[in-house]
Amino acid sequence: MKTITIEPSHGRVALKLQDLWEYRELVYFLVWRDIKVRYKQTFLGAAWAILQPLLTMIVFSVIFGRLAKIPSDNIPYPLFVFCALLPWQLFAHSLNESSNSLVVNRQLLTKVYFPRLVIPIAAVLAGLLDFFIGFLVLLIMMSAYHMTPTAAIVSLPFFLLLATCTALGVGLWLSALNVQYRDVRYVIPFLIQIWFFSTPVAYPSTLIPEWVRPIYGLNPMAGVVEGFRWALIGKAPVPGCMILISTAVVFLVIIAGLIYFRRMERTFADVI
Repeated sequence: MKTITIEPSHGRVALKLQDLWEYRELVYFLVWRDIKVRYKQTFLGAAWAILQPLLTMIVFSVIFGRLAKIPSDNIPYPLFVFCALLPWQLFAHSLNESSNSLVVNRQLLTKVYFPRLVIPIAAVLAGLLDFFIGFLVLLIMMSAYHMTPTAAIVSLPFFLLLATCTALGVGLWLSALNVQYRDVRYVIPFLIQIWFFSTPVAYPSTLIPEWVRPIYGLNPMAGVVEGFRWALIGKAPVPGCMILISTAVVFLVIIAGLIYFRRMERTFADVI
């Protein structure tokens, strides 16, 4: 029988990511629990994963596509928007859930030891189910518009990973801050809203001057959304510079988030 000695950390913070593998079953059960709780006692159940992006796409198509005449790079506007809404809603949901995950699971934190990273990671992974359900709808829409995915679709898992890592990296910062300052939860919806309008979901990045686009890539979701469109529809040149910058930003955010989270987790049980 394996014996685990729990000691307070001192000095430089060790990430101890190997502990996540030892507690992989706990991640699985927390993900499964979050999915069941989300759809428990609901009338439409998993259909919400289809209705939310579908209704948003219809509203955007009417307001931005027909009334505002926003260009869509020669792509049917409903498909143009829906292709961007899938990674965006995965990011927004995962960020919101991971940011509040420690406070929601306060009783678990104070009663038993396990790597605290398990909780925000499980909150992010639980959102993947909605994404895959919505992705099936996207494939049906592409078939209806007689559009087939290009060979670049093999890069889609990379952009999916980039979206989840962005949500996790920022979620680690906000979840740790949320333990210390409970008004952080009121900032999260506002942050997501501002981030949405800063991301080319309802409009193409080609509207932005070319010299500004590398700076625009500092928003990692800009690279994710444009990468999704390129990988699935592929009518525009690959936004290579923007994707590279967004990838570098995500790497820095998630590393910094891990370090900050590990530094703060020693106080979680006492403060929460």
